[in-house]
Amino acid sequence: MAARGEKILTLKVFRFDPEAGGPPYYDRFPVEPMPGMSLLEALTEIAERQDPSLAFRYSCRGAVCGSCAMSVQGRPRLACQTQLKDLRGEVLVAPLPHLPVIKDLVVEMEPFYQRFEEIMPYLVRRTPPPERELLQAPGERRLLDEVADCIWCGACYAFCPLVRQGPSYLGPAALLQAYRFAADTRDEGGRERLRLVDREEGIWRCHTVFNCVEVCPKKINPARAIQALERKALLGRFKLW
Repeated sequence: MAARGEKILTLKVFRFDPEAGGPPYYDRFPVEPMPGMSLLEALTEIAERQDPSLAFRYSCRGAVCGSCAMSVQGRPRLACQTQLKDLRGEVLVAPLPHLPVIKDLVVEMEPFYQRFEEIMPYLVRRTPPPERELLQAPGERRLLDEVADCIWCGACYAFCPLVRQGPSYLGPAALLQAYRFAADTRDEGGRERLRLVDREEGIWRCHTVFNCVEVCPKKINPARAIQALERKALLGRFKLW
């Protein structure tokens, strides 16, 4: 039952089943908000009590896996992190834009992951490994603290206007990962990785709109990381001159 004084909330949910045929449409589901209830809990309740055919993703329920990212009132959010008490009126719930819809709120993430594959998202070593481990000073590790928190949810990718204009753009999440390894003192693949992002569909496509910063559930600033890569690229060109 709804908590005393709280009203019924209506979720207007995007529906699409390619196997059933027919165009996409919206279903409306009434939900009785409980104190502390998240949008993910509301969707789970709808699937259990109203429509078991409703499809959506989730895993950790704690804003760690990123799999429950979806568009809420036109903005990408994590459903597990979105509280019903913060929503008003008829709440529009839709899949992440810029990605193919598999069913309802479930999107195909492969185009998003492919962007990561293009930037060598791993540590590169050219010299023989040390006997025990690669050490970092605390200050060196702090350079990675923010960027290492990325959970690959796709919210920044879905809200980036440049991704909408050109799907070949690497996007803020992949460029953030490129910076994560470029800033890692243990990495020795910096020049090669920088060549991969130093192009029109890489760092130079970013217009610094800051949409990625607005919607990141982990409060990461991809725009700042992209600007750092641009500085590295420009300094590399000056050295060549």
